[in-house]
Amino acid sequence: MIISVASGKGGTGKTTVAVNLALSLKNIQFIDCDVEEPNAHIFLKPRIAGEKKANIPVPEVDEAKCTYCGKCREVCAYHAIAVLPGSDGKKGSVLIFPHLCHGCGACSLLCPQGAIKEVNKEIGAIEIGEKGNMQFIHGRLNIGEAMSPPLIRQVKEYINSTRIVIIDAPPGTSCPVITAVKESDFCMLVTEPTPFGLNDLILAVEVLRKLQIPFGVVINRSDIGDGKVEDYCANEHIPVLMKIPFSREIAVSYSEGVPIVEKDASYQDKFINLYLNICGIKNEANSRH
Repeated sequence: MIISVASGKGGTGKTTVAVNLALSLKNIQFIDCDVEEPNAHIFLKPRIAGEKKANIPVPEVDEAKCTYCGKCREVCAYHAIAVLPGSDGKKGSVLIFPHLCHGCGACSLLCPQGAIKEVNKEIGAIEIGEKGNMQFIHGRLNIGEAMSPPLIRQVKEYINSTRIVIIDAPPGTSCPVITAVKESDFCMLVTEPTPFGLNDLILAVEVLRKLQIPFGVVINRSDIGDGKVEDYCANEHIPVLMKIPFSREIAVSYSEGVPIVEKDASYQDKFINLYLNICGIKNEANSRH
């Protein structure tokens, strides 16, 4: 089963929940898809055994063949190509914006003159390791890169379907999150009982409903703020899978880079029950279909 852990906003405790759930179960593969700022390794402390560079294909134009017809510009959905046709005897020009390119290949495929070839552009790296019997994979996007979805897709190519896969998704509700949670069997939304937490939870819920991914909510720091998050979940028939209190012990453990299940063994049972709740909801959803 693939379980993604997401949140409408940053700072809700998404990685905390993902890491402690992973450490409470067996036969786990942990994938950190928050490639712009991966931090699960701080808590899991895996032994990194290998690294692979991540690339995307970007166009390179042979202007000796190019007639500046503009077909490549027309087919580029991301406006990564500008064509300046020649005039008054002056030669034209083609401008490529690699940071906007998604590497779809349409320009090279549809160029009438065969003037475009693709070259690899390095966007980051994928590191592979282990923590005991747990498989660990994360991506690191190069500083200055504008788009993380291509790297997230390459990280997800390492998914091992023979294990329980836990994906730590980026925060928010934009393209990186959608890329990370797509094809998950279940998604946990980690939120906090504050107006900001509720607002961003509502956005995340709409995304998952569009993607038709079963989901539930974990409320972190559950005894601060107000009860509007729980009211919303009740009104929308969204299961609250777990509530984690606002605790000095948890905060200190987090600041030291130590998972709470390693300091307080009682939390291991709570995270095992969280997983069993997920299995129950998933099985119920499957039986309805």
